[in-house]
Amino acid sequence: MNLFAKICALPVTAALLSQAALAAPLSVEINKTIPVHLRNAAASVVLGNQKIADVAVHDEQLIFITGKMFGTTNLLIFDDAGRQIYSTDIVVVANEANLVTINRSGTNFTYDCAPNCQSTLSVGDDPSHFEQYIEQQTGAQSLSGGN
Repeated sequence: MNLFAKICALPVTAALLSQAALAAPLSVEINKTIPVHLRNAAASVVLGNQKIADVAVHDEQLIFITGKMFGTTNLLIFDDAGRQIYSTDIVVVANEANLVTINRSGTNFTYDCAPNCQSTLSVGDDPSHFEQYIEQQTGAQSLSGGN
């Protein structure tokens, strides 16, 4: 291959290699954890928004992603040479199968009914429902010594 052909082939090769690191978006339910197995050894993990999801590193080839709040963020993983080996979006969603929304006079109240119905936060609910839920969660955290 002549020099000109080699130079022209570099951008194509780089594009193909960078595409290999991209993964389909990961969907994680809020308050659930999923494993992610990596083909190559990871040296560093970067998460876009730690309020939406959390990452726990088990070893160089296994990480766990936990959904913390609704939304979308991204995850980047690099090897020890600084090359990107994995990239994906993380979408944190609700488990809709267990949710029940009650409408009282035009005001919504959402409950997670698995196995017993308990208040849960859902966009569009009555603000007082949110306040009551947050007060209960804060109280439970203070009793358990959590932050």
